[in-house]
Amino acid sequence: MAGADPVIRRRAAGDPERLPSSLHPVLRRVYAARGVQAHELSLTLSDLLPPSGLLGIDAAAARLADAIERGEGIVVAGDYDADGATATAVAVLGLRALGAADVHYVVPDRFRMGYGLSPALAQMAAATGARVLVTVDNGIASLAGVETARALGLAVIVTDHHLPGPELPAADAIVNPNQPGCRFASKALSGVGTMFYVLLAVRAELRRRGAFAVRPQPHLAELLDLVAIGTVADVVRLDHNNRILVEQGLRRIRAGRMRPGIEALLRCAGRQATRLDAQDLGFALAPRINAAGRLDDMRIGIACLLAPDLAAAQPLAETLDRFNRERRDIQEQMQLDAQALIEDAGRTGLCLFHPDWHEGVVGLVASRIKELHHRPTIAFARAQQEGELKGSGRSIPGLHLRDVLAAIDARHPGLILRFGGHAMAAGLTLKAAHLAEFAAAFDATCAAQLDEVALERLIETDGPLDAHELNLDTARALEQGGPWGQGFAEPLFEGTFEVVEARGVGSEGAHVRYRLRHDGGLTVTAIDFGGASRLCANGRVAAVYALSVDRHQGSEALNLRIVHLRPL
Repeated sequence: MAGADPVIRRRAAGDPERLPSSLHPVLRRVYAARGVQAHELSLTLSDLLPPSGLLGIDAAAARLADAIERGEGIVVAGDYDADGATATAVAVLGLRALGAADVHYVVPDRFRMGYGLSPALAQMAAATGARVLVTVDNGIASLAGVETARALGLAVIVTDHHLPGPELPAADAIVNPNQPGCRFASKALSGVGTMFYVLLAVRAELRRRGAFAVRPQPHLAELLDLVAIGTVADVVRLDHNNRILVEQGLRRIRAGRMRPGIEALLRCAGRQATRLDAQDLGFALAPRINAAGRLDDMRIGIACLLAPDLAAAQPLAETLDRFNRERRDIQEQMQLDAQALIEDAGRTGLCLFHPDWHEGVVGLVASRIKELHHRPTIAFARAQQEGELKGSGRSIPGLHLRDVLAAIDARHPGLILRFGGHAMAAGLTLKAAHLAEFAAAFDATCAAQLDEVALERLIETDGPLDAHELNLDTARALEQGGPWGQGFAEPLFEGTFEVVEARGVGSEGAHVRYRLRHDGGLTVTAIDFGGASRLCANGRVAAVYALSVDRHQGSEALNLRIVHLRPL
């Protein structure tokens, strides 16, 4: 599985003639291949889909406006990942900006309480004295939790984006683009994006009631730095609407108009705000926020995002950075364990368990094994509840992971205790004694849904670049043409080169720095991160690469980032 070369396939070309000729010709070609329409080139806030398209948003806005006008306490029930943390911070900051005088938040302990609004978390929420509970990035499957909250006298507004089960919670209002009957065009909205939309609707409702006749209307766009991080962190599809949210958030960060907590995290990560892109959100900021929920308490991450100034934010950011370093060490050992567990190359769906694995890191291990072997993977750890396992899974294109779990649950009632998630990521809990039975069912269900083509690792490219296109202007145009990410793939190109020079760089020479001569005669520099195992010291090579702008001490240069390399 892991040793086979990926299939390199050129992305189907679109029709560049439908796009303005003023675009850089390579960017125009790339956009056309992704089906971008001319009206989708604009990424301004005025291009966002209107909140009115979300089913239930009017009822949610009216109830929250009532709470603000009456001075009722509001409590936000969050989640312990980066989407949930940013959604919690957006809810707290946005509601306060809109005039809510008493806003609290509660977050479940990943290890004791598990995901979502459980009855125990509902009791914690009620203990704050609030009258209205708002879930963010969870709640659509929290039937018992919502019931408990309402029995305790709380009005419940569910804001979520996860796929619902056969029964919806009996909440006062539900806002979820994926709930039955919702015609909102962006089904890929994240948890933080959904909450941002609710705030827009609350502001509109308060405006209708005349609330801003005597006080300024808050600028909710100030929250878009957090919205951008949560959207990228949750790896939702970057459709046009999500690209607007991410791009606008990035612009705020690059301009220095960011939350102090984000500035502090950037300092810890050694990243400059002026050069930030969507990949930095996903690989520098999100892991540090996530580390709190994986190893300790997500309230530390939320506190960092809510910090009023840099002095308060910096020590929290440094704690998150330390958690992230610890997480990396734990993950490295777990990945070695996981590789040793994979023996049967004939399996389609992989289920892995080790008694020493950390419950908060299994999702990262599943993701890495999925990438290495191109197989749907679920990694399990012991749960706090005696005799139970908690699993976190990652899928490959062509397999809807949550639907697979639903199918297994239907065919084997009682085998899975709890489950939920998305097409590409899901979580579940089962009895440890049922692991072998579940692993067999998971493998069989995956095998029934994935053919040989789907099981081949695939790298899609935008074709070759001519020598006159392989330059800094093209790299700049592609950089500015983002944000790139899930569902809006970063442009990759293919070509053949002569190796002029190759040398190991980084810790223990794990990366390789190349000088490559293009067939057109141009010599370029390239970096192959983690490419020591496929080092090509000389001769001709076929490469798949991305263009990047290498900035150093005020100067800019073209650099290729190698994605795949093989000798010819």
